[in-house]
Amino acid sequence: MNCIQRPETDRPAWFVYIVQCADGTLYTGITTNIARRITEHNSSAKGARYTRSRRPVMLVYRETCRDRSEASKREYAIKQLSPTRKRTLVKASEKGFSAIYFPSYSIKGQ
Repeated sequence: MNCIQRPETDRPAWFVYIVQCADGTLYTGITTNIARRITEHNSSAKGARYTRSRRPVMLVYRETCRDRSEASKREYAIKQLSPTRKRTLVKASEKGFSAIYFPSYSIKGQ
């Protein structure tokens, strides 16, 4: 298995990721294997319908989550953001800031 194993369990880590498409738009998804998923977005029918006509895509953001449920909730929260807020999140991560410093990006109820 190519995915990262969490030390406390044998289950793979889940990631929320954002890719930038060739047309400049952003796509958010979840996976246990980012390299495989980016390859799928760029070269196979398994890539999301949205990204198939906007290739190539480039990874611009990722977060590690405890499990699929947490990743899905975080994906939903990010998808609710405006494109401007998503770009702010991406830029903050490029500067080494964590999403934890942006309370408005947190999952509701947590």
